[in-house]
Amino acid sequence: MTAHKPDRFITPQGFERIRAEYEELFGNERPKLTETISWAAANGDRSENGDYIYGRKRLREIDRRLGYLSKVMKQAKVVDPASQPDRDQVRFGATVALADEDDNERVLTIVGDDEADATNGRIGWSAPMARALRGARIGDERVVTLPSGEKSYEIREIRYPEA
Repeated sequence: MTAHKPDRFITPQGFERIRAEYEELFGNERPKLTETISWAAANGDRSENGDYIYGRKRLREIDRRLGYLSKVMKQAKVVDPASQPDRDQVRFGATVALADEDDNERVLTIVGDDEADATNGRIGWSAPMARALRGARIGDERVVTLPSGEKSYEIREIRYPEA
């Protein structure tokens, strides 16, 4: 029996950012670096050659990142939140206004895990908060288990981008 891989949802904008980063690394940064490495290698003693040593290290980092980005693009399921037909429930791509027990409000947008940015209110699809909110409607209350303990939130508003 094979383990089920969770869906790797991503917005069209998130996919575009990942593809742009891949193209920049593969098409620009990597070729320039290989040129620098071969120039540095031609300068003789590699053991004390900073350009060569740094270049090789940076090349490994770029290749690792390219491998990761390639995997993300292969597995990604691009989902446009603007085409969400069921707009009265929290689904992928929803922007949700919540209030906790103390009436502190916060607004979160549920995006793909590879495009999450918590400081800007963008939480990944498989984050505990996003999992707790899935399927909720306005007025529903959801309890989320956070590192600081359990917290209850009321869903105040659900928005999706316009098509």
